[in-house]
Amino acid sequence: MNFWQVVSRFILKQRIFILVVLALVTLFLASNIKNIKFSHTEANLLPKDHEENIKYDDFLEIFGEEGNLIILAVQDSAIFNAANFNKWNDFSKEFDNYSQVDFTVSIGDIKKLKKDKKNQKFIVEPLYEKAPSTNNEVKIIKDELFHNLPFYDNFLFNKSSGTIRTAIYLDKDIVNSKIRERFVFDDLNPAIEKFEKETGLDVRVSGMPYIRTMNAQNIIDEIGIFVGLALLVTSLIFWMFFRSYRATFITMLVVSIGVIWSVGFIGLFEYEISVLMALIPPLIIVIGVPNAVFLINKYQNEVKKHGNQAKSLQRVISKIGNATLMTNLTTASGFATFIFTNSQLLNEFGIIASINIMAIFVLSILIIPIIYSFMHKPKDKHLKHLERKWIDAIVNWMEDTVRHDRIAIYISTVIIIIVSIIGVYKINVSGSIIEDMPKGKQFYKDIVFFEDEFGGIMPLEILIDTKKKKGVMNLSTLKRMNKLDEEIDEIPQLSKSVSILNMVKYSKQAFYNGNPKYYQLPTEQEKNFILAYTKNSDNNSDMLKNFVDSTGQYARMTTFMKDIGTEKMEQIEKRIQDKIDKVFPKKKYDITLTGKALVFLKGTNYLVKNLAISLSLAILLISLFMAWMFRSYKMIIISLIPNILPLLITAGLMGYLGVPIKPSTILVFSIAFGISVDDTIHFLAKYRQELTIHKWNVRKSVYAALHETGVSMFYTSIVLFFGFLVFTVSSFGGTKALGGLVSITLLFAMVSNLLLLPSLLLSLESKIANKKTFKEPAISILPKEEESE
Repeated sequence: MNFWQVVSRFILKQRIFILVVLALVTLFLASNIKNIKFSHTEANLLPKDHEENIKYDDFLEIFGEEGNLIILAVQDSAIFNAANFNKWNDFSKEFDNYSQVDFTVSIGDIKKLKKDKKNQKFIVEPLYEKAPSTNNEVKIIKDELFHNLPFYDNFLFNKSSGTIRTAIYLDKDIVNSKIRERFVFDDLNPAIEKFEKETGLDVRVSGMPYIRTMNAQNIIDEIGIFVGLALLVTSLIFWMFFRSYRATFITMLVVSIGVIWSVGFIGLFEYEISVLMALIPPLIIVIGVPNAVFLINKYQNEVKKHGNQAKSLQRVISKIGNATLMTNLTTASGFATFIFTNSQLLNEFGIIASINIMAIFVLSILIIPIIYSFMHKPKDKHLKHLERKWIDAIVNWMEDTVRHDRIAIYISTVIIIIVSIIGVYKINVSGSIIEDMPKGKQFYKDIVFFEDEFGGIMPLEILIDTKKKKGVMNLSTLKRMNKLDEEIDEIPQLSKSVSILNMVKYSKQAFYNGNPKYYQLPTEQEKNFILAYTKNSDNNSDMLKNFVDSTGQYARMTTFMKDIGTEKMEQIEKRIQDKIDKVFPKKKYDITLTGKALVFLKGTNYLVKNLAISLSLAILLISLFMAWMFRSYKMIIISLIPNILPLLITAGLMGYLGVPIKPSTILVFSIAFGISVDDTIHFLAKYRQELTIHKWNVRKSVYAALHETGVSMFYTSIVLFFGFLVFTVSSFGGTKALGGLVSITLLFAMVSNLLLLPSLLLSLESKIANKKTFKEPAISILPKEEESE
């Protein structure tokens, strides 16, 4: 007895037992949903043991978490009204009362460094003694700040635009935890709204902790939207094709259980919800519906053919089971290739996606026949869609084109390949942390504001190891750092750097009675006097702790980078590295370039390099499945051509439309290839059956396979097209691009599989139409007694 016959009889005989097991598994997975974690850190695209991650971890070991700064800013002349000015400083100071905040720095906190000549030390005194009561007093404070205190320029104010800001330094221990999220939503945002209401001022907010929190919430909010839209769109299209409420209900029940399983598996594995992981529940809906299309369409065809319900259900499983298994295996393979990228983010996405794709196959092959077995067989009205003239017209047009216009198909294919290859050479690579963030959201607009006002928000760190204790404060080291600082100042995409240099320059200014023209490094003669004052100062350790480690061996220089493309980032990195190599002798210094901006750039480049590996793996795995099914290398080649062509077209379109290669669009090719090959398998599986029935007559077999599977392939492709199109409503640029590109690729794949694939089979008729070339498949596509019908 054939394997799939055994399976079909078991499913239909043990239907109550199977339903109970499925219910228990669903309850178990639903109970694991509570274990889902929400990401509180940026996605790390690199393997943990990658050189760039090791550098970054070494930096954190010395100076602690870098991304703990939240910045508030106001750009409005009304802020210099006495009442608003005082409210701003009181508002900023309130955050010191929160346990989640380490400390804050605002205009009201500014201390001026003064020379105490008598005790030969620096002392600090407030910028102003008491809160100003008149606008004129505020003007005096503003003039003093903007013209005499360059130490705070680009940190607490922008002199040219009049923007002032407050820096909130979070406790480093809570930066990567849920406590940060609760602080932003429960404390920070309500406080800002209250201040804006009282003063009428518009407060801008940014900083990596804030951006990550708002972005993560946006991801969570979109999961429900995607699931709802995917269910709505796919059910509407399904109903339009089948015009059957019960067929639509059964399909939606299957995919809804699939959604519960998918979320349950994420919880079971205790993975975090990331932008990619959030796509899996709606993805399962989109991929699950085509399974139902093939199974239900086959069931209704069988009922129409002989009217025997039991025989129809058994044949649904025995005839479609193997082909559907293979299509789901190939789709899962497309996702499973991400497991081999060594990126934790993609690794987890690949594991969960591939498991759930196989799970939705199991649910489809079990639930659909079992539920139909409890129902009356379909009435004539349920089968009317099988006789629709418009779909017959489409299939007849495809057959006519394949029969008479194969030369035109080949010429069109060659032209498309040439045009697409030209487009591929126009593709750029992008490695921006914020490029894919929702551009319509206020927090994204605030990012752009801070870039314009203060030069960027993505930290770039330079770690300087002097290789000896107290080596940082040597004047030779400070001069070298100053040369590097001057280079950074000349790069428009970077903000002014912050380091021990600022403190040393401010010390010299204070030594010369606060004259701003002396805001510079001391000379060799001045150094001893000024450093003597510094050592005697009570606040010395507080001044230095953020810039120099406790041993005095390590220093950091921090700058912030604008949201620029990968190419420019690489140019900037090279320019800084060249300056470092020129200024710092390698025997005396170890200099490391690191920071979140650089780690993300390297992560993008790493993923791009892995794209070829991932796609090659997908092609190899799917080729192996084809070999297992058809045992013919010629069939493998024929089956791959119509599916690689749509990928080439999509890559070409990306080049022409200016869509860059980035972490989100990298996924398109493996995903689309794994899904598009499904149609090929269904067509070739039916073609294999028809060859046996028609005694190896290729022409009759091709046309019969086209008529039998053409309708289902058209239905499933339309469902997939609109299903993936759902993702284009996302506010995330990456998700939008992923949905649009996969939709387009699958549409091209449908045309390719319905026109190019049959044409190739007919043109190569003499080379493939014999039993020797087309060996018996590893697992028979259908029972022997059915092959001879």
